[in-house]
Amino acid sequence: MVQLESIRKERHDQIYPTLDPLEIERVRRFGNLHSFAAGESLWSVGQVAPGLMVIVAGRVAVTERDQFGNHKPIVVHGPGNFLGELALLSGRPALVDATAQEPTEALIIPSEQLRALMIAEAELGERIMRALILRRVAILQAGIGGPIILGRAENGDVLRLEGFLRRNGHPYQLLNPETDAPAKVLIDRFHVDPGQLPIVLCPSGQLLRNPGEDQLARCLGLVRPIDPERLYDVAVVGAGPAGLATAVYAASEGLSVVVLDCRSFGGQAGASARIENYLGFPTGISGIALMARAYNQAQKFGAEIAIPDEATGLAADGPVGPFTLDLQIGERVKARSVVLATGARYRRLDVENLGAFEATSVHYWASPLEAKLCANQEVALVGAGNSAGQAAVYLASQVAKVWMLVRRSDLAATMSRYLVDRLHGLANVEVVTGATISRLEGRDGMLEAVRWQIAGDDQEVCRSIGHLFLFIGAEPNTDWLGGSGIGLDAKGFILTGEDAGGSRHALETTRLGVFAIGDVRSKSVKRVAAAVGEGAQVVAALHAYLVGSETNLPPAEIKKIERERRTEPADLNFSRPPMS
Repeated sequence: MVQLESIRKERHDQIYPTLDPLEIERVRRFGNLHSFAAGESLWSVGQVAPGLMVIVAGRVAVTERDQFGNHKPIVVHGPGNFLGELALLSGRPALVDATAQEPTEALIIPSEQLRALMIAEAELGERIMRALILRRVAILQAGIGGPIILGRAENGDVLRLEGFLRRNGHPYQLLNPETDAPAKVLIDRFHVDPGQLPIVLCPSGQLLRNPGEDQLARCLGLVRPIDPERLYDVAVVGAGPAGLATAVYAASEGLSVVVLDCRSFGGQAGASARIENYLGFPTGISGIALMARAYNQAQKFGAEIAIPDEATGLAADGPVGPFTLDLQIGERVKARSVVLATGARYRRLDVENLGAFEATSVHYWASPLEAKLCANQEVALVGAGNSAGQAAVYLASQVAKVWMLVRRSDLAATMSRYLVDRLHGLANVEVVTGATISRLEGRDGMLEAVRWQIAGDDQEVCRSIGHLFLFIGAEPNTDWLGGSGIGLDAKGFILTGEDAGGSRHALETTRLGVFAIGDVRSKSVKRVAAAVGEGAQVVAALHAYLVGSETNLPPAEIKKIERERRTEPADLNFSRPPMS
């Protein structure tokens, strides 16, 4: 609660703005007035809130629940204040309780109308959106309203669950059964054998024993069943920078959009500790912060985002769709067009016993979660690209020393100059060129030492290292497209444009109506800005394709529509196109 109190004091007026009577009148057309008796619940943890609630008269107490279900005060709202946070935009369950302290009247604005308000009333919408975001930030830092994970911090499954929740912007609390008294009480209460840890206690009261990400997400209400009868205008597979850019631009222009991702929003960009060469952020920004903004922006415009929902197959009902995406959980998504933004999978090191340490000691991104595990220790990092450089710079501020192992003879060939210079200026980063890891040593799943060899030197170097970070590139995530008719190049990346044959759009694949953007596309530029650009660019092609498939227009007319869409001021166009 200390962190929450600090944020509330520093940014109180932004977190809890008060609407004046004239502003309340302006938002009345978006909602309906409801009355609540003293002591009546407006909403509860684990339940989907009916919408943003603007208090017209009365007082409402907002509280959190501790590990034992006891209520602790957060804030009391009065006339002109409003209740809600980011869960409202996606229709996800509430993270706090709200109870009327006295007879209360509140204007309830459902999620759909809230999005309309943010667009129609830009200045008010900005204030409301900022408050929703800041409230979620405060909730995340205080761990309010989320599940309780019982287990040791270094346990591989605990790390897996923590990583999933953190990268999806969902709060949680971690209790160590060996040091935290509440954990011991909960273990006794639920008669849990310590050998069954970790366990997760959801806000609904449901107990999960070492759940998978999908099971946990459904218990928390992070993902809901998809309507098998609904036909979306576009289905986007992948919620990295390219996929989220498509969602933002397509949804803002009136297309119905569903976004699928098997793990979390942000992709590899979301795993970057700090991005300093992205336009508009001269002081840099963490990957997760940048991607969280895009994720919230997509939801603001009405994009439906399903995470984790993994696509396992793609089929079409005819030459030009509609298309059906099969999901791992047995559900199906139907769409008139598909955008493939699946990015790439992290490449694994070719070392015999790597798998024995992947859950606990081998990491593919460097976030505060991993940094906490190896604070004040020596770590090894393998890689020579910008992601590796960003990770090494971040880790250097947290650990005793970073051994940066590079197979090439020079970093300059694969890394931006500013990162190379920064690494050379860090006293606790040692770049070892021509290095190849030869062996990993440890026991019980915990890494204890890393051995490597230098090209041209028979002597092996061994260091006592408990954590290894791998940033050695990625391979296209296209295995699931087998039998779909989507053409791939020799390395498995998706062919588009001229390489796909015929008079294809630059981002269209060998299947009409299926487009590929970002890292998964053959010959793409592997940069966040390039991925975002392609995500925006493909929307003009989507409009043209959807018009053509509805009206059977000749290719020349479709190209004309696409050119017109590209030259429109997209930020002013929020009307739904006629063909939708």
